[in-house]
Amino acid sequence: MFQNSKKKQEDNQTVDKNLRMMSLSGAILIALFIYTMIKSDSAIEGASYYIGLGFLFVLMMLTFVLQKYKDKIRAKIPKNKFQQEMETAVNATNDTNNNSQIASSIIEPILSNVTFKDVAGISSIKEELEEVVDFLNNPKKYQKYNVSLPKGVLLVGPPGVGKTLIAKAVAGEADVPFFYQSGASFVHIYVGMGAKRVKELFTIAKAKAPSIIFIDEIDAVGKSRGVGGNDEREATLNELLTQMDGFDSSSGVMVIAATNKIEVLDEALLRAGRFDRRVFLKNPSLEDRIEILKLYLKNHKYEFDLNKLAKDTSGFSSSAIATLINESLLNMIKRSCNILNESDISLAKQKIKHGKQQITILSEDQKDILATYQAGKAFITQSKVNLLDKGIAQIDLIYPSKKELECKIKAYLAGSVALEVIKDEQYLVFEEEITEAYKIAEDMCKKYKMSSDKDKLIVRLKDQLKTDILSNIDEVKRIKNILLEDETVVF
Repeated sequence: MFQNSKKKQEDNQTVDKNLRMMSLSGAILIALFIYTMIKSDSAIEGASYYIGLGFLFVLMMLTFVLQKYKDKIRAKIPKNKFQQEMETAVNATNDTNNNSQIASSIIEPILSNVTFKDVAGISSIKEELEEVVDFLNNPKKYQKYNVSLPKGVLLVGPPGVGKTLIAKAVAGEADVPFFYQSGASFVHIYVGMGAKRVKELFTIAKAKAPSIIFIDEIDAVGKSRGVGGNDEREATLNELLTQMDGFDSSSGVMVIAATNKIEVLDEALLRAGRFDRRVFLKNPSLEDRIEILKLYLKNHKYEFDLNKLAKDTSGFSSSAIATLINESLLNMIKRSCNILNESDISLAKQKIKHGKQQITILSEDQKDILATYQAGKAFITQSKVNLLDKGIAQIDLIYPSKKELECKIKAYLAGSVALEVIKDEQYLVFEEEITEAYKIAEDMCKKYKMSSDKDKLIVRLKDQLKTDILSNIDEVKRIKNILLEDETVVF
């Protein structure tokens, strides 16, 4: 490309040189013409004399014409096909590069048309989000009492739960400019470019305050420093930390970020004064899925039990439900019909289950196993349990006793023991819970010296769990049925 561009430039220089030579020749001829007129005498006779004068006059006029219209003449000089094609390619490449540079240097906000009405299944976190909206709309209400909301709100949850949609809904409710950036867009191969982009983003957001900056997949740039050895990423993270320190709540800029890997984020991002408010999102519960289905089906006719479909989609994220309905509608269109029915849903499930989406669809037997597992856990802990929840409610034990640690182990083992007692079979449901139970037991033996043998400790606690569950097996089964019906049990 560059060689062809250079060739074009050389051709233009050659044309200009030729035109200058012609102009110089014309000037010399004009001088000779004037000299001849002055020095001529009456002896000069014949047609050749007048022909020569005419020729000199034509050359003089041609010189003026060439000098005046040299650019147009150069443009009309024919190029061969190869030169034309290469010149067109060079110009197109230059235009593309220029446009790309201009586009990358401009960070434009959008005005979101999404509101809370367009997002279903967020009842548990809506209050916190409404507080953010109220602060953006009525900052003086809080500043009057020297109350400031967090500079940053971190949305934490698995893929597909609607983190981006929720951020857009907050911006839409507050009716403020919304700056969307992906964490990966800050990580450049050129040192300093990511930090520069972060600085530009915050500068423009402050100029358009009140506004919301949303950074999706912030773990791409916010990983703990020293992990991975990426100097450019660390420089970008440092700039992000600096910018978040450089404005206060009165600036009217709210930073919302999303991640599904909070454990890899740098501690400096999570400390007070930055992302110090965290909103944890989970896959939707039964009630949430009913609301989501109603939202996606509100403009469509259907002939199936919506509540049954909500129960059949245990484990689905919000985006998975949206995919299911979209695939069902495509099947409906193929049938040349305008009413969605059970066969459309069934075909869509099969496509999702065996296709690219690979969404886990629980069978009735699998749901029964999971419900039994969670029922055992709920009975032992006497705390709220959701059918799809992993882990147990964490309680900070400042000065843990041996009994408290044993209760924690029993909470992690309760589900597996309940399955062994009720179904007379051992199952592996949540591997990490078994791992955590054995880890606590090992710490009690090696670190805390509260027991001498880890395996004997686990066996003793399992025997206690079996006795408790056998003595109250009807209650455990009742809890299991509640989980199968409502997916949540509260004590």
